[in-house]
Amino acid sequence: MSASAIGVDAGSTTWKAVAIENNGVIVGKRLEKAHPLISQQTERALAEFREELGIPQDVPVGATGYGRKRIEAVRQLTEITCHARGAYSRAQKAGVLVDVGGQDSKVIRIGQDGGVIDFSMNDKCAAGTGRFLEVMLDRLQVPWGDIEKLVGRAEKPVAVSSTCTVFAESEVVSLLAEGQSVEGILKGLHQSLAARLAGLMGPLSDDLPVFMSGGVALNPAMVDALSSAIDRPVIVLADPQYIGALGAALSVI
Repeated sequence: MSASAIGVDAGSTTWKAVAIENNGVIVGKRLEKAHPLISQQTERALAEFREELGIPQDVPVGATGYGRKRIEAVRQLTEITCHARGAYSRAQKAGVLVDVGGQDSKVIRIGQDGGVIDFSMNDKCAAGTGRFLEVMLDRLQVPWGDIEKLVGRAEKPVAVSSTCTVFAESEVVSLLAEGQSVEGILKGLHQSLAARLAGLMGPLSDDLPVFMSGGVALNPAMVDALSSAIDRPVIVLADPQYIGALGAALSVI
């Protein structure tokens, strides 16, 4: 294996790692549910990752995410820095990155040189994150794989007005009791999350493309909802769950 660097993104809900060549091409990747004992998980997972891909021990590691300070690495960098670097590597141009993670959402404005111009985060409440959808899907008993089909079948969205995940869950229960369709509620939930993300983004200049990363970017219904909310296309980056890890790896080449 010709890997030149490894990046680890120890997030709140998932642990990700990528191995890259000098040109930034990903030659290996790994994803696991996050464990509370980050140090032990990273030690085990990285050892397995290196063995599977034949990566020597002297290949450097860059770390980011909530658990980055618990990881032995050449560099420990913020998520903002790594997501911007990873996104720019993928897109090769300036733009606005929307990263919807498990317990926070980030909007990062990336400059022509790939640097961070500014950013905003929703990290105080789960209502604007992947956790919001996760809780609602559990309440509606809808598997992730069925989301796009069900949203597409909705005749109209059913508005969910609560801005708190706990209250929104109670509101969904009430809507179901009133006889509202699961499809309509699901579409309304996507529109609600998209509206929060659009608010986090603020005004957008006409010439800036919008990119999306994070596990929620794998949900086409969410991508469509955000695109409608901001009235422009949303470009899902390749390997959206690994953008932070890619940026961490690029930082130690």
